[in-house]
Amino acid sequence: MEKIKEERKLLRYTYLLCIVLFINLFFIGKDGFDKGAIIMGAIICLMFAYSHFIIRRFFPDGDKYILLFSNVLAVIGMAMLYRLNSSVALKQLIFYAVGIAIFILVVVLFPNLAKFGKYKYVYMVCTLVLMSLGSILGKSLYGAKNWISIGGFTFQPSEFAKLALVAYLAAALQNYGENLKGKSEFMKIKSLIEPGIVVMISLGFMVKQTDLGSALLFFAISITMLYIATSNFKYVLVCIGLFVIGGFISYKLFGHVRLRFMIWGDPWKYGNNEGLQVVQSLISIASGGLFGTGLGLGYPKMVPVVTTDFIFSAISEEMGLLTGIAILILYFLLFYRCMRVPVYSKDKFTRLLAVGYSTMIAAQVLVIVGGVVGAIPLTGITLPLVSSGGSSMLITFFSLGILQKISEDGQSYE
Repeated sequence: MEKIKEERKLLRYTYLLCIVLFINLFFIGKDGFDKGAIIMGAIICLMFAYSHFIIRRFFPDGDKYILLFSNVLAVIGMAMLYRLNSSVALKQLIFYAVGIAIFILVVVLFPNLAKFGKYKYVYMVCTLVLMSLGSILGKSLYGAKNWISIGGFTFQPSEFAKLALVAYLAAALQNYGENLKGKSEFMKIKSLIEPGIVVMISLGFMVKQTDLGSALLFFAISITMLYIATSNFKYVLVCIGLFVIGGFISYKLFGHVRLRFMIWGDPWKYGNNEGLQVVQSLISIASGGLFGTGLGLGYPKMVPVVTTDFIFSAISEEMGLLTGIAILILYFLLFYRCMRVPVYSKDKFTRLLAVGYSTMIAAQVLVIVGGVVGAIPLTGITLPLVSSGGSSMLITFFSLGILQKISEDGQSYE
C-alpha cells in the first residue's frame, strides 16, 4: 500500500510539472497567449495518466517507476521542443502516443519472454541486415551515412539494429558456461567467437558509415553483456584493447574521425566552421548559469540541430544547469529501476535482455551528454525520450516495455 502511495505522489508531481511548463509556454506565445500549449499539456497529462492506470490496474506486480520516470523525461523534452518549434513538438507528441501504445502492447500481448531465447539466428540475421542497410542504401546527413528515407519517413536502421543486437547477444550468451565446466580456457573462448564476430562486423559497418555514436554505444552494450554472462573481467580488458586498436585504425583511415577528435581537443580553434556546434553548445550552457535565463528568454536556436543532438544545451540554458543535473539524476533513477529488473528475472535470457536494454539507454545518455559538454568527442545520437526523434522514441519505449514485461513476474518491488 505504501508503494502505491509513493507512485501516486510521483504521478501528481509529474502532472504539476507538465502543468507548470505548458502554462509558462501559454504565456510566452509569439502572438499573445498560445492556446496550443494548454491543449498539448492536457493531452500529455491524459496519456500518461491512462498508461499508468492500465499498467497499475491490470499488471500490479511489476516496477511502475520505469514508466513514471520515463514520462517525466518525456514531459520535459516535449515542453522544450514546443518552445523551440511547435510543429516538431507536435510530431514528437504523436510518436510519444505511439510509444506509450507500444509499451502497453508489449506488456499486454507478449508471452513469457524466455520463449524467445531460441531464435538466436533470427536476431543475428536481423542485426547484420539492419547494420548493413546504411552502407547500401543510406544517404549522408550530419556527417554520417546511415539515414534511409522511405515514403518521406527518414530513419536510421542502426537504431532498430540495437534491439536486434541485444536480443542476439542475450540468446548467444545465455548458455555460456553450462556445458563448459572443467573445460579449458580455449573451449570457453571458442564459444564466444561467433558473437564476437557479429559485434565486430556491426562495429565495422558503423565506422564505415562514420556513425561513431552508434559504434561506441554498441561496444558499451556488448562488453556489459559479456561481463554479466561470463563474470570474467579479462574478456572485458581484451575487448577494450581491441576497441582501442580499432579506434586508432579508424582514426588513421577516416578523415571524419580525425576531425571529431581535433574538434574535441580544441573546439575554439574550429569554432567558426566544423566546431560551431560544440562551441555554441558550451556558450549556451554557460549563459544559462545555475538557474537559467527562463523558458523562452534564452537563445538556444543559435545552437545547430538543437532539437535533436543539442537539446540538453537548450534545457540547461533556459531552465538552468540545475535542471540539467536533475535530468541526469532522473536518468540515473530510471537506469537503477531498470537494472533491478534482471535481479528478479527467472532465466538467463531475460536477465541478459534486461541488462542489454538498460545499458543501451544509460550509455546513450552518457555518450550524447558527454559530447554536448565537451567531455568526449561529439557523436550524433539523440537523448532518449527528450530529443526530437520518432524512431528513437519508439525504440526506447519498446525497450522499456520489454523491461516492464520482465518485471511483471509476480516479484515484490519496493
